[in-house]
Amino acid sequence: MAERLSARDVIALVTDAFAEHTPPARSCAPDGPLGWEGYGASLARAAGRTGEAESVVYGTATVGGRPCVTLAFEFGFLGGSLGERAGDRLEAAYRLAREERVPLVSLVATGGSRMQEGMVALTQLQRVARESVLLREAGVPHVTVVRDPSTGGGWATVGAGADVILALPGAQIGFAGSRVRPPDAEPAAYTAEGQLAAGHVDAVVRPEELRAAVAAWVAALTGPAGEVPPPAAVSEAPLPAGGWEAVLRARDPGRPRAEAYLDRYFEHRLPLTGDRCGGTDPGLLCGVGLRPGGGAVAYVAQCGTATRPAGYRTAARVIRLADRFGIPVLTLVDTPGAANDAEAERAGAGAAIAEAFTAVAGARVPVTTLLIGEGGSGGALALAAPGNTWATRDSYFSVIAPELAAAILKRPPDQAPRTAEQLRLRPQDLVELGVVRGIV
Repeated sequence: MAERLSARDVIALVTDAFAEHTPPARSCAPDGPLGWEGYGASLARAAGRTGEAESVVYGTATVGGRPCVTLAFEFGFLGGSLGERAGDRLEAAYRLAREERVPLVSLVATGGSRMQEGMVALTQLQRVARESVLLREAGVPHVTVVRDPSTGGGWATVGAGADVILALPGAQIGFAGSRVRPPDAEPAAYTAEGQLAAGHVDAVVRPEELRAAVAAWVAALTGPAGEVPPPAAVSEAPLPAGGWEAVLRARDPGRPRAEAYLDRYFEHRLPLTGDRCGGTDPGLLCGVGLRPGGGAVAYVAQCGTATRPAGYRTAARVIRLADRFGIPVLTLVDTPGAANDAEAERAGAGAAIAEAFTAVAGARVPVTTLLIGEGGSGGALALAAPGNTWATRDSYFSVIAPELAAAILKRPPDQAPRTAEQLRLRPQDLVELGVVRGIV
């Protein structure tokens, strides 16, 4: 179990300075809207024990020297549960961030809705959902830190609804709290690490690194780069003389891969993980990087493997997130094609690829693409920027792999090299055909 920090402790851990706000007082019946016997006494005991008036604390703050609005749950106050007065504070915090146009940083630790207020408590989730929509429409970022425990509606709205989700190690995270799960439930699925593996959180961050991580995200989401030139070439290979040579060179395990290009292009990278549908793709690197001299650029980089549906959905999520905040996008294309096994089809390969195509097509921010290796069919084109794709000398782009093209044309396997020549897939061919702008 992770260390349980109080609301004040975690605020101090993350922020440089904090000024608390208090919402207008709400008149309440002594035992709440349901007249739950003893509820008023429970509230009084919780206040005496924690020093807080409610389970949510909020106010203005600075993180890494940048202004933001911060809210924190106090788990010691009736398990950080959501009632009507807590809902007032959450609504006020979201609204303040929207009006001030500064990021919202939420520090979540909650057991969910408050039983003693019944359906009145549960409807607070609708208030939070509405405020979340308004925050997104205003283009204001929301970064959350999920603490131990984060369950129920608080996780399903404030936590899981954020743009960037960080979690403390060992934190218990899940819609189902520990007392309402099936008896045979796998415990690891309800941990920060389990949620990361399933693509539901972006990173697990140790407490001592939390302030720097949140500050980096606040800076990245509020400081977009002005332009996105294509990365410079990492290798100095000559142009391929023939199509088959281009294919073999792109498939060479020794050629530079996505990591090499990203390391040169960015001073610092902040990862974004998972498709939020239970899937991750280890062959895709996504996140926001900080360029030398400042300025944030979102990146989506294929790593030379067949991209899986979860990868395309993650790419689409990252591109749309960047578009909301005016952050330009860099994509690195390097895949033999989309994964085409039965599992990929069951996971919705076609729909996921369509999602990536439309995310790129609908982006209002500049999208720059560099083809760094294999460009296999629509699985590669889905992440390529129309009119702003560049190529390296050790790359190729093809409507389909030469071997598969030969098979479709009913040619013997030894005709793949000849087919590669006919496909005109070399970098210089792509320039001549107008598919790419130039060779870096």
